[in-house]
Amino acid sequence: MIIGITCDFLSWTFGMVKTFQVYLGAQGTSSSRSASSNSSCSNGSDDDRTYSCVHCRAHLARHQDLISKSFQGSQGRAYLFDTVVNVSCGKPEERLLLTGLHSVADIFCDCCHTVLGWKYEQAYEISQKYKEGKYIIELAHLIKDNGWDWGIVELDQRGRLY
Repeated sequence: MIIGITCDFLSWTFGMVKTFQVYLGAQGTSSSRSASSNSSCSNGSDDDRTYSCVHCRAHLARHQDLISKSFQGSQGRAYLFDTVVNVSCGKPEERLLLTGLHSVADIFCDCCHTVLGWKYEQAYEISQKYKEGKYIIELAHLIKDNGWDWGIVELDQRGRLY
């Protein structure tokens, strides 16, 4: 059984979207995930700040799961996350990225099916092994939700994360 909320203005097309509360148990511990999900979620905390899909507002990642803001995607800057939700993975393939050869799988938003970035399946360079199992989401597809101090958030001219 998948618990969720409908996508705000796209529910008639894309169906259900899960919030982070679905993935968190009573004491802030992870609950089991849907068998159809290819993503994971770590233990919760009082920090409600989240990143969502800019196209459909489905929750994608929690702020505490952000590892680095210093990555480059095919469409510009990108963030590296330890865990994500509401994404599906494509078929892994080898790509030569800025930091060397990696096996990666594109990740798609479960709600609107937009390609958001990729998951690092395997890194061939020893110095890049820390990326394995982690997720890149490009800033072009992210919006900040819940609990952000909007006075210090940097947005570009279109209201996207800078």
